[in-house]
Amino acid sequence: MTAAVGCLAWPAIALAQAASPIDIYGTWHCGDDYCTWSTVRDRVEFDQKNHWIIDAGDGLPSVNLVVLAFVNPLRLLEKTNDAQTLDGVPRGMTQEVVDYFKDRGIRVSLSIGGITYVDDWNAALAQDPVQFGLNAAEVAQRLGVGIEIDYEENQGPDLAGLQAFIDAYRSQLPFDPTGQNHAARLTIDFAAGDRWLIDLATVATRDWLPGPDPALDYANAMVTARRPNSAGTVTGHWQEHVDGKPQYDPPIPPLAPARFTGSLWLAGRSPIPECVDFDASYQLQTEDFVRTVAPNGAGETPGMLGFMFWAAGCQGTRTECTWPPNGCEGGMGVAARELDIPIPMPPLREVPEPTGWLQLASGIALLLGLKRRSTRA
Repeated sequence: MTAAVGCLAWPAIALAQAASPIDIYGTWHCGDDYCTWSTVRDRVEFDQKNHWIIDAGDGLPSVNLVVLAFVNPLRLLEKTNDAQTLDGVPRGMTQEVVDYFKDRGIRVSLSIGGITYVDDWNAALAQDPVQFGLNAAEVAQRLGVGIEIDYEENQGPDLAGLQAFIDAYRSQLPFDPTGQNHAARLTIDFAAGDRWLIDLATVATRDWLPGPDPALDYANAMVTARRPNSAGTVTGHWQEHVDGKPQYDPPIPPLAPARFTGSLWLAGRSPIPECVDFDASYQLQTEDFVRTVAPNGAGETPGMLGFMFWAAGCQGTRTECTWPPNGCEGGMGVAARELDIPIPMPPLREVPEPTGWLQLASGIALLLGLKRRSTRA
């Protein structure tokens, strides 16, 4: 019995050290009005356009996270009420929409900002960053959602103000390593690599993401301006976060792979493989990198947290909307099964790596997942 356990344990532990499960597989969602969410949606119409997200055709969801984009920062600070906004939140981001996803085991976050609202981020941080953070925490608690910081100021971001925002949020909702309190999930967006949003990446990587009790749960490496021509280009950007930029002044420290996700395009001028054809998709072509990229100065576990996708719904006038006949079951949904995406999302991997029986269980689970993949091939 002891020998049998030993034979199983050593390969499983070795594999767990070399590769990690994918914990996060999510999409930003822009609604049907180019990310404003300015009107209340009819439930039947919303389900017709988004059913592929909660049911890939096999009764299981295509993702384990949906991030509703975007909340205007200044309106949230001022708790604006107008035709498009209710208490600072877009009128379309209702409890009914949140529960549509959460009832199927899908976590939900609200994204504050985006490139459109950079000036409003600056204004809110200059006006009252503490109240801004408190208002964000109140909305998160009321709706049962996480909050994502999408502050895309590339020139002189107000990092002191952002620190005050984060501190105020955490005063109400401390970091929760179990992940059970959805409102305690506070994340941030970086550029695809480390050559844009440099000041933000420097401070967040150094001060807000490391350690067992981080100010922020994790970061998302966003998409580039257009879909890259190769999977190698995609992973090259992600590797920059792992390596950091020691040549910069000040340097960007390396980021633990277990503290960020990588993002892929979901929609283009015509349907793209990430949405409709898993076998030709970048999620398949980058899977090994996401599972196995080794730490390079920060963190102990291999592999990133997972994938994010830009974006479900209608993100703009120059891309297809991801509703019938262009739903994403064939790409996102198939990938969720083939990549063994956990639904609901489990507690995220932390640094340092789990040891003993927990590590062994992780290795066995990953072995079984890879075995299922090999039978498909």
